[in-house]
Amino acid sequence: MSTSVEPEIGHPARALVDRSVALADRARGVIDHLDAAVLQVADAVARDRERRVLAELALVPVTRLGDATDRNLRLGRLEDAGYRVAADLVGVPAAVLEQVPGVGPRTARATAAAVEQLADAVREVTAPRLRLDRADGAPDVLATTRLLALLARTLRLEPLVGPHRRELTDHVRTVDACAPAAAVARHRLRYALARRPTKQAAVRALRLLADADHWAEHSGLPALVDRLQAACAEPDPPQAALWDDVETRPATYTTELLRLVPHAVDVAVERGLLAAELAAQVADHPLDTTGLRVRLRGYQDFGARFLLHQGRALLGDEMGLGKTVQAVAAMAHVAAQGATHLLVVCPASVLVTWQREIERHSTLTVVRVHGRDAAAAGERWRREGGVAVATFGSLHHVPPLDAPDRVPATGTEGRPEPADGTGTWSVGGAPLGMLVVDEAHLVKNPRAARSRAVAAWAGRTFRVALLTGTPMENRVGDFVALVRLVQPDLADGLPRHLGAAGRDAFRRAVAPVYLRRDRDDVLVELPALTVVDEWEELTPEGRRRYRDAVARGDLMGMRRAASVHAGHPTSGKLGRLLEVVADARAHGRRVVVFSWFREVLDVVAQALVTHGGATVLGPLTGDVPPHRRQELVDELARLDPAAGAVLVAQVQAGGVGLNLQCASVAVLCEPQLTPATEAQAFARLHRMGQLRPVTAHRLLAEGTVDERLVALLAEKSREFDLYVRDSLLAEQTVRAVDVTEPELARDLVAWEQAQWGNGPLWDELADPATR
Repeated sequence: MSTSVEPEIGHPARALVDRSVALADRARGVIDHLDAAVLQVADAVARDRERRVLAELALVPVTRLGDATDRNLRLGRLEDAGYRVAADLVGVPAAVLEQVPGVGPRTARATAAAVEQLADAVREVTAPRLRLDRADGAPDVLATTRLLALLARTLRLEPLVGPHRRELTDHVRTVDACAPAAAVARHRLRYALARRPTKQAAVRALRLLADADHWAEHSGLPALVDRLQAACAEPDPPQAALWDDVETRPATYTTELLRLVPHAVDVAVERGLLAAELAAQVADHPLDTTGLRVRLRGYQDFGARFLLHQGRALLGDEMGLGKTVQAVAAMAHVAAQGATHLLVVCPASVLVTWQREIERHSTLTVVRVHGRDAAAAGERWRREGGVAVATFGSLHHVPPLDAPDRVPATGTEGRPEPADGTGTWSVGGAPLGMLVVDEAHLVKNPRAARSRAVAAWAGRTFRVALLTGTPMENRVGDFVALVRLVQPDLADGLPRHLGAAGRDAFRRAVAPVYLRRDRDDVLVELPALTVVDEWEELTPEGRRRYRDAVARGDLMGMRRAASVHAGHPTSGKLGRLLEVVADARAHGRRVVVFSWFREVLDVVAQALVTHGGATVLGPLTGDVPPHRRQELVDELARLDPAAGAVLVAQVQAGGVGLNLQCASVAVLCEPQLTPATEAQAFARLHRMGQLRPVTAHRLLAEGTVDERLVALLAEKSREFDLYVRDSLLAEQTVRAVDVTEPELARDLVAWEQAQWGNGPLWDELADPATR
């Protein structure tokens, strides 16, 4: 924009230059304030990474450095000189090592190179991380607090400064380029004595400054800089408030850290090992994020594009990777393209979670179709649109919209091709833009009523997203049933023995519908999960009760007798549980105690209050309304862990759909019947946003059904890894050996009866005719 006004020499020019330089300096100060925070974050992460590298190298004896080279090094001499571990050699030049008696130039150079290579290898796999530990005397509390304060600052300022960074930078650059040349025009005498080229350059610079000044006033830049300066001047929150905010929004802080200090994640892993051509097509698919209030991680961005590109697909990411936000991103894109009605179907336990996540992460309107007003809410959704969130039980209250005239044809990629070429479907009336089914493994039985209801809705839309971290709980056929729900033709076309054709053949067959990434592969910053088996002995009373349950063939009675009981203790489990909670309290950790049995939770809660002095929430059971479940989780996050904060929950209720990252210790009172049940429970804590290492304790009783269950769970986990985690799935294969839960129960009872000398299996073994 040009002012078309010739600048005046002398006082007017001096005022213009001074005004422009002052505004540019203030704008630069805003940019520098934010950029300085980013640089300090990078510096803090670098220092933390080097500390962790040294800690790793401190575990490597110097004598092992020969493994990194083909040379026959004289490493014993270095050890004699005080270099005990590889960490002692970091940064030590080869010239210094040559001074060690008996160490020649070849050994010195090779050793220095081996140490540097080893350090680089550790750096490559050492991702940025956040760790919270408020325990007194923790060495990194101050450093962590400084890092969190910087992240809070960037989270607060980036939304304010980011949208205006270009105009601020452009103004600063214009002033920086023009002010020196225009300086000669600040004084009439100096200008009069200047050479002609200098005068010409000064006039050109003044014109550019005048244009910039006019634009700044016209656009309101001075007032904007005032507001941004005031925001930059706001103090960081105090430590207590800061740490509480991180506890409330751990995933937000972790995502911000990785945005500022990106860590290279293997693209092949991030994209779920899809074929290169399909992966490229998915990556190129547009994703409109204008309706999002959250930044997506790289793998989440790819997952949302996968759901959109494929149209009807199964997102099988491991629990804790944010399948919900990926589905929200996909729905927000569909809404931005003009869709008015969207539908989410989920278990009652996560209904409130879905409502909160949609409202928190997007601008979409949510209509909760559940409870006493479900029918009225369904009608309101039909009239006004938005995202209807319903449970499997309340889905019948969601009124159907006009169905499409035809089922879309699918190409080789398995995605619908819109007839009008616009990329969106338009059917009569108000079409359903997208159907999202959470915990989709619950609709694997096509004969079940809820499965039929979901299938009916899946037939009314061209976009279906099935979300589940455990697509195969007991049989490989469960996965194929989900594939059939989204792509019947693809499921019918899977060869019965596809698994025998090899890994690559299977990937090509299921790639159009299945995307899975594992936590260890993409959440490189996620703290460790340690599962500890705590074996305890049965008491005499416990042995009596257990043997009676075995004689009756009562599996649940056997499991309860081996667990936690009041009155007459049946094992040492309760005592060990009190010890675990006391230790967690001493280290500032919140605890979640899981059990299948309500009576076990009642005993645990009473014992923790009476003997452990803990603050106990719950029990969180299937009878607790969805909104109250989320309230219990919120209350747990607010409790001071130093006061012994514990939530007790039934594993089938608390282990599904809830986000429990505020806790970092889990206790499972007895082994479960499927590995998926245990994995889901632990994954409630060990998921994106968890900032502490998670310890999961399994309480087990020696000489009971617990021993047999642990062995069977390990075998079933191997099957899960083979067919689901590695995406090697087939409906029929010689290696797909598994049992259903009823079969499992019969086998367990028969096994235990044989161990205790009764039951049909024992009778068969004792019969001479069978020998």
